[in-house]
Amino acid sequence: MENLLVPVMRYAAGAAELAAAVVVSIGMVQALWIYIFRNVCMKCHFNQHVRGRLRLGHALSLALELLIGADILKSALDPSWTELGQLGAIVLIRTVLNYFLLWDMRKISEEPEDEIVA
Repeated sequence: MENLLVPVMRYAAGAAELAAAVVVSIGMVQALWIYIFRNVCMKCHFNQHVRGRLRLGHALSLALELLIGADILKSALDPSWTELGQLGAIVLIRTVLNYFLLWDMRKISEEPEDEIVA
């Protein structure tokens, strides 16, 4: 059973890392598209700049969660105290980053549109 589980977990961790890279790439392209549209259409009635930042923020948040999952899968294969300590530090850093990213996104999305001037 262990002979089957180890490769499956390695592929799952690799797939999670690949998914994170795809999510960030798509989020960057979407945010860039919104930014370009904002600069071309200066008389838009809604704030495109904020929409782009929020779209990218959501992509980064999802990517951080996927990377945490990949790190957990990798460390579950052959855990040592050193690897568990590194995993704890990585998860803590990524969780704090994700918390403040979501906090900033919530704060931006709650501001009235007339206060958000790009």
